[in-house]
Amino acid sequence: MDSINGSEAPQESDVKSFFDSAPPLRDGDLICRKLKEFMDGIARSSESGSPVRVVCVTSGGTTVPLEQRCVRYIDNFSSGYRGAASTEYFVKAGYAVIFVYRRGSCQPYCSYLPQDSFLEFFDLTEDSSIQVCQSHATVVKKAIRDYRKAVDEGLLLKLPFTTIFEYLQILKLVATSMSCTGTHGMFYLAAAVSDFYVPWESMAEHKIQSAVGPLDMRLTQVPKMLSVLRREWAPSAFCISFKLETDPDILLQKADAAMRKYGMHVVIANALATYKEEVIFVTKGGRTTVRRHNKDSDLEEQLTDLLVETHSEYIKQPGVEL
Repeated sequence: MDSINGSEAPQESDVKSFFDSAPPLRDGDLICRKLKEFMDGIARSSESGSPVRVVCVTSGGTTVPLEQRCVRYIDNFSSGYRGAASTEYFVKAGYAVIFVYRRGSCQPYCSYLPQDSFLEFFDLTEDSSIQVCQSHATVVKKAIRDYRKAVDEGLLLKLPFTTIFEYLQILKLVATSMSCTGTHGMFYLAAAVSDFYVPWESMAEHKIQSAVGPLDMRLTQVPKMLSVLRREWAPSAFCISFKLETDPDILLQKADAAMRKYGMHVVIANALATYKEEVIFVTKGGRTTVRRHNKDSDLEEQLTDLLVETHSEYIKQPGVEL
């Protein structure tokens, strides 16, 4: 396992304070039950053959509520497309995927749905029954077939979040449940996670009234959980984080810093202006630029292919720098 500089790690008191002050996780018992059933299925499949690789894909942006009975919030930009598309390719490569996603963000096997309305995919017949438009029938049937296959074979579990509190509580539950997978576990942390938040006990309970005048609110820094994930929650797992910047001149510097600080095995660096066209695959051994071949191809397919290959090398030699 890579060493992590203790001085860079979040203070234990900060992490404990965050979780202690967070509101109770909605449906926490149900999430734990789903995770146990999913991981038990993986264990049974692994007993009858080669160990099944498991990847937690996080996707979409977190919100920071400004009131306990939330009307206003701060949001992080992310459509969730990269996480959703990558999930499809991980399943295709034989991975079981725990898809932790922002409610309302892009979903696996739904990339062909129209952005305006899914109603565009359907027609009414003369007898008022509903049918899929002939022009879309093939892609819709394939999406349904692939999705059902992934779920029925126990290769896809979806867990939604909205707030930063929900996201980090779910990530902790997933990570601890995956610790049994050892080096066959992977974290593909594509979610856009808030850097600052309002502690729950500091929030107004009800809607903040505009009549009080200009809003003066102090935000607290979210403890960086990546090093906690690496050191405590799932220390043997293969970990990939993402670094998005609007200034390409500082992108690689920030990616290198993230790798040193948090002990990531791979950092995917992408600039906001070009993130759909290319990313830079950063490891301690070097940098590789991954570009989309053409407008009809998926950058995520090439990216996951490279990650599957790199993960295989890690499983064979977990102590060797990649």
